[in-house]
Amino acid sequence: MESTKLKRPKHKGSPKLFDNPILEKLTHTHISLPLIIFSVIAAALIYYGIIEKGFEVPMMILLFFAGFIFFTFIEYIMHRYLYHIPATTAKRKKVSYTMHGVHHDYPKDKSRLAMPPVLSLVIATVFFIIYRTILGDYAFGFLAGFLIGYATYLAVHYSVHAFHVPNNFLKHLWYHHSIHHYREPDRAFGVSSPLWDVVFRTMPRKFVKREVGKSIDD
Repeated sequence: MESTKLKRPKHKGSPKLFDNPILEKLTHTHISLPLIIFSVIAAALIYYGIIEKGFEVPMMILLFFAGFIFFTFIEYIMHRYLYHIPATTAKRKKVSYTMHGVHHDYPKDKSRLAMPPVLSLVIATVFFIIYRTILGDYAFGFLAGFLIGYATYLAVHYSVHAFHVPNNFLKHLWYHHSIHHYREPDRAFGVSSPLWDVVFRTMPRKFVKREVGKSIDD
């Protein structure tokens, strides 16, 4: 029978990833910075889409939610296949650890719970170019929803690791993500939503709320 005992991370604090002080500094991000940046950009995109491009509000709302849901899919795919890329070579192991493995070893390192804003802005620009090419002017509403989806992911991820399990419906997000960290790293890849874990059948094999809640709070 499979053990339900949770494995707790061994490390606390914040490890050094780069010898270069500039690169090392860039790996630390206060959570408020990307939340503000991407919320402002999303608001500007919505404003531009409505005022300058003439989109009606219902259409902008539809595009916004389409972008939001699409982000949850991208979040799942990246977490499952990029962040947890098999470390089959020394180079892959280094990249995997720097990108995500360090977070599993140091889950309470609050300064590394968000991607550096410079990198995330570059990636957001790439997505905008792709969406603009495919969707044309519809990209403004779609990307706004996508970016708010990213901001929601950051807020949920930070809250799960920084705060105690809430006594409301949001507690399921705490349990879901803590199972990924403390018991089944090959399951529960969704952070802002378990939707795609349900679709792709990567939901946790068992749901041990009491033990998981205790682990995430420690």
